Amino acid sequence: MFDFRHHEVELSLEEEIEMVVARPAMFSKAEPVQGIDGFAIAKRLFDIVFSLLLLPVLAVLAVVLLILNPFMNKGKLFYLQIRMGKDCKAFVAIKFRSMEEAGKITRGADDPLEKHRINWLGRMLRKSRFDELPQLINVLKGDMSLIGPRPDYFHHARRFVKNIPGYRDRHAVRPGISGLAQTEIGYVEGYEATRTKVQADIYYINNASLKLDTWIFYRTLVTVFCLKGAD
Repeated sequence: MFDFRHHEVELSLEEEIEMVVARPAMFSKAEPVQGIDGFAIAKRLFDIVFSLLLLPVLAVLAVVLLILNPFMNKGKLFYLQIRMGKDCKAFVAIKFRSMEEAGKITRGADDPLEKHRINWLGRMLRKSRFDELPQLINVLKGDMSLIGPRPDYFHHARRFVKNIPGYRDRHAVRPGISGLAQTEIGYVEGYEATRTKVQADIYYINNASLKLDTWIFYRTLVTVFCLKGAD
C-alpha cells in the first residue's frame, strides 16, 4: 500500500482521502491493520448501542411512511434484497422501498439506475439516506456495521468479484450503512465507477481507526442534512 507519510510533508486525513479519490490505482489490496481487536470490539459495541438508540426513529419513520405510501408510493413498506456481506457471504438487506415495485430485477451490473421508477417520496428518502435506516436491524443481527464498505446486490457482486481487481478484498470486514466511498464519491453504478469505489473501500480497511470512522460519521451527517444522498 502506498504510504502518504513517506512524503516530507505529512498530509491531513482530508488530504489523504482526496488523494484516494483522485488516484485510486495506488490501492489494490486490502491489508487490515494488525492488532485492532480492541478497536473492532469497541466498534461493534458502538454499532449495537447506537442502533438501539435509533430504533425509535426507525419506528416513527415507518409509521409516517405507512400513512404516506398509499397516496404517494403504493406498495410494500420494506424492500428486501440479497446482498454480499463479509467473506462474500449472502445476507438479506432491509430498506424502506424508494422505487415503484417491480416483479423482478432486470438491471444488469453495468446498467444505469432505473430512475423512472423513483417518485418524489422515494427521491426524498434516498437523498436523506432515510431509506437505509431499516438496516439498523441488519447491524443488530451482525450482518452489517454502521460504517464500512456498502454491500452490493449479490448477483452483481458475483460479477464484480470475477472482473474487478480487489473487489473480493473489500469483503474482509462487515459492510456498512455508510462508508468512505459513499461520502466522498457518492452513488456509483457500473464497472468503472465500482473500480474507484473498491479502492476507497480498501483504503478504509487498511486504515481502520476511530479517527477515520468519526470522519465518515461526520460526512454522513452532512449528506443527510444537506440531502446529498443518491437520486
